[in-house]
This record gives sequence, C-alpha cells and structure tokens, in this order.
Amino acid sequence: MKKFIDTISNIFKIEELRTRILTTLMFLAVFRLGSFVVLPGVNPDAITAAESNEGYLGILNTFSGGAFNNVSVFALGIMPYISASIVLQLLTFAVPYFQRLQKDGESGRKTINQYTRYLTILITIVQGYAYLSSEVTPENLFEGMNTPFYHFLRLSILLSGTMFCMWIGERITEKGIGNGISMLIMVGIISRLPFALSGEVVSKGVKGILPLILELFALFAIIMFVVLIQQATRRIAVQYAKQAAGGKQIIGQRQYLPIKLISAGVMPIIFAQAIMIVPALVGNTLGESYEWAITMARVMSDFTSWQYNLTVVVLIVLFTYFYTAITVNPNQIADDLKRNGGFIPGVKPGQDTSNFIDDVITKITLPGALALSLIAILPAFAYMANIEREFAAFYGGTSLLILIGVVLDTLQQIESFLLMRKYDGMMESGRIRGRMETAPVA
Repeated sequence: MKKFIDTISNIFKIEELRTRILTTLMFLAVFRLGSFVVLPGVNPDAITAAESNEGYLGILNTFSGGAFNNVSVFALGIMPYISASIVLQLLTFAVPYFQRLQKDGESGRKTINQYTRYLTILITIVQGYAYLSSEVTPENLFEGMNTPFYHFLRLSILLSGTMFCMWIGERITEKGIGNGISMLIMVGIISRLPFALSGEVVSKGVKGILPLILELFALFAIIMFVVLIQQATRRIAVQYAKQAAGGKQIIGQRQYLPIKLISAGVMPIIFAQAIMIVPALVGNTLGESYEWAITMARVMSDFTSWQYNLTVVVLIVLFTYFYTAITVNPNQIADDLKRNGGFIPGVKPGQDTSNFIDDVITKITLPGALALSLIAILPAFAYMANIEREFAAFYGGTSLLILIGVVLDTLQQIESFLLMRKYDGMMESGRIRGRMETAPVA
C-alpha cells in the first residue's frame, strides 16, 4: 500500500503529468455529460430501457456508454470515426494512391487524416439517418416535434456530436494522457460496469453472496488471462553488426524483435460481430416466405447457441489472419533490420529474413486467433452460468479487450513520465510493457 501511495504522490508532483491527467479527466467528464443530453424534441420519459442490442448496434451502445439507447446528442459516439479510420487503413494497403500518401511522411498523413474526417461525416449522416428512423419514433416525440425541420435538426446535432467527440479525442491525445479515441471508448465501456455489477448483486440477493464472490474471482482470472494474451510476444534474436566510433570498434549489440501473439488486436472480433448481424437481417427479411429463414434468424440472434459461437470462432480466425497479413509487413521489417545493420543469426538478410519472420508470424497467429476466439465467446458461457446478461459482457469480448488494452497503454505513458523524472516505476518487478510496443530496430 505504501508503494501505491508513493506512486500516486510522485505522479502529482510532476507538473506536466498532473496537468495532463486533470485535462484528460475534464474532457472525459464533458463526454459523459453529453451522453445524457437528449436530442431536441425527444421525450425522455417515453424512452424505455431497451435490452442490450446484438452485433454492431450492441457495440455502438457499449462504446457510447449507453448514449445510443439514451437517444442523446452523442448517440453515435466515436464509432463513425473508427469505421472511417478502418476503411482508410484498408485502402492504404489496397490502393496505390493511398500507399503513396502513407509514404509521403507528415504531409501524406495529414491528407489521409483529412480524408478520414470527410468519410466520418458521410458515415455519420448515413448512420444518423438510419438511427433516427429506427429509434426516434413518433411515440417518443413531443407534440409538434415530428416535422422535417426537427428531423433535419436532430440529424445535424448527431453529426455535430460525433465531430465534437472526435475533437475531444484529439485534444486528449495532444494535451492529455493516452490515446484520446481509445480513452473515450474505454470510458463508455467502464461506465456500464457499476450498473451491471449492481444488477448482478440485486439478482443474487443475500443468499447469493458466495456465488457472487466466485464470479468476481472468475472475472479476475479472466482479466489476468487477457493481460497475458495481449502482452505475449515471440521474441526473435537480432544481432547488430560492429560499428566504428571515434576510431574504435564497438561490438554489435544483441536485441530482440518482439512479434505479438495477437498482432491484429481487437479488430477481428469487431469485424466478426458486425458480420453476425447479417444472417439475422436476412432471416427477418425473408422470414414471411421461408421457414428456414425464420430458423436462421432465431439461431443467429441467440449468442448462446453453438451455431452462433462456432460461426464467430471461424470468422475471428479468418479475420485474424487477414488483418495480421495487412498490418504486419515482414518485407518492411526485414528492410528496416538490414538498413540499421541488424540481422537474425543463422538467417541471410533480405528475402530470407522476410520469409523467416513471415513463417514465425504464421505459426503464432493460429494460437493467437484461437485465444482471441475463446475470449470472444466467454460472455456466452458466463450468461449460461446464470450471470446477468449485462455483467456477463465483461467476462470477455470486445469490451474487456479494449478496456485492458487502453489501461495498459495509459499506465505505460504514466510510467514513462515517472522514469523520465527519475522516480520509481509503477511496478517493482519491472517495467510495464504496453500493447503497442515495437521492435527496437533503430
């Protein structure tokens, strides 16, 4: 406890770090406040607490901290920007024009960021129109508010809310601590935890104290497992050639190239969950004419069915290989090593090094994908173990992966400030390794 208190004290002794933390908290408070400001014309009393949505809609509600179901000005949150970023990221690997922009340095990145903002506006308009059409029904509006003018006003406010969330995220990244966009998602997720936990406590009652304690121990064990999976790396030894400095020969240093077990991060789960709403939509559309469509819609809407979970596992494995292939470039890693005078012992520089790294990535991707699949379907097992649905969502899936990843990144940045000012780190056993750690090839 004394170590923890000393660490907190040291954090607030550093003026820059203290300012960044307080700035981050201020922006996060504004973000949470906007989640409860209802769109104009919408009657808050008429909005019923809907059950957790499935698929992409569920992701929207979770990432927005309940703002989606609240019909607030931040209902779409930061998700349109994330969708636009994913699209532009894919384009940089598939379209030569965007590949050239990515290689142009700072000017190219600014152009890509500008395209991302334009695409965010387009996606927000499309999603906002669909959201208002489905959620803002005449029964939820005050009298006289169901007019084209107010429809346009609500759509404009949704667009402004998303752009404001994006601005908050950028300010947190620039003037706060941690990645701003990820921080907004984390706050949206963690804001649901108190309500989920209280609901679980109420459902268990006094007689369910022992099962509740066991559930919390199980949650702790799952969190430790996710941390291990996210931090796991396959280290490849890299030897650097001798260098001449001041007329003396300096023996080359041996370092390690860390290849993460799950290089794709949380994206395969997001893609898989987004696709899983398609069978349900098709089934509901064709249900009146085809009995098999009704069955498919029912099965694919039940996240506890073995058909649903098997499909999710297959999709996650496929997307893990796909996303790893487009985000990790063995040729570029091999070129960087060669340019900096590094080589893998026993492997020739150049194409042989690229093939060796590609072989290592291919071998570790399968266990990583299976571990990611297990984490994704753990909430289904938790729900079948008589845990409330909303609390069961914290036993795995996208929410837990993002929550732990952002916390690790933020702690790493705080520790960097402490070590830079010659204070003790946050861990006695060693440094905190964030999930964005890269190879020391320079």
